[in-house]
Amino acid sequence: MANDQDTMDEWAAAMAEAEGGAKAVELEELQDEKGAAVDKRKLDTILDIPVTISMEVGRAKISIRNLLQLNQGSVVELDRIAGEPLDVLVNGTLIAHGEVVVVNDKFGIRLTDVISQIERIKKLR
Repeated sequence: MANDQDTMDEWAAAMAEAEGGAKAVELEELQDEKGAAVDKRKLDTILDIPVTISMEVGRAKISIRNLLQLNQGSVVELDRIAGEPLDVLVNGTLIAHGEVVVVNDKFGIRLTDVISQIERIKKLR
């Protein structure tokens, strides 16, 4: 054991000489089950945050004059072709594409393509 201490002292002296005085660095311990529990609690704190999910059929740009002339029965042409997938947005960020389905007399959406996490992160920057 004394030999191990001498080796450590030699390393410390060599580092101090090379860097003009090395400083000890605290390294973060690997997480055990307690660390996993802490991570789970951190995740649990955000799981109940409400977000807005919306499905977008398409978009159109019109002037205010034309907007004011809209009434019942008016048709607004969208920028999508019939049959194209819908955009699924969470808080305005595209996360997936999907198609409309009817389940128990209610509309729903079947996700056909989910945007990868890497792509979503790139769009945030």
